[in-house]
Amino acid sequence: MIKLKLPFWNDKNHSMTLEKTAQTFWEKIEQGIRWPLTQFDPETCTLAVLHLMAWQRDITRFKGEPLNLFRKRVRYAYANAADAGSVVGIKRIFLRLGVGYVEVEERVQDKDWDVIILRLSDGQLAGNTELLKILIEQYGRTCRRYEFETITNVDVFIAMAEFGNEWSFDSASF
Repeated sequence: MIKLKLPFWNDKNHSMTLEKTAQTFWEKIEQGIRWPLTQFDPETCTLAVLHLMAWQRDITRFKGEPLNLFRKRVRYAYANAADAGSVVGIKRIFLRLGVGYVEVEERVQDKDWDVIILRLSDGQLAGNTELLKILIEQYGRTCRRYEFETITNVDVFIAMAEFGNEWSFDSASF
């Protein structure tokens, strides 16, 4: 907003009051004009507009879902729909929505052909159970079964040491 500078011809205090009032009025007018532009972004729009965007993008808010996660799901709905169905796409979806790193394995030997294994850490699995269920339901492959496996990081320490060995061979004959 530009700063108004009114010329004064009378008392300085009266013109300053008029200038502040005019500045406040035009700032409110500018906010009213800019408001519709802020409604296009799911991260900043009002809740009513967010629900309309979610309906348009086939996103339903699940029980207990935080508002920031719901806004992310609405924001990335088109990109997630485009990425759905591929291994790389599922990984991108999980990263976008804050679930984190996931390993996806298809056509595992000694398992049925339609089983897809998703490997996640314990924290990811415990903290996002409802979200994972909805993501698989909405963006998973049709006619596939999903199994979750946990990845556990284990710190392994190996000690290395140098050692020397002396040996000898003695023989006796009769």
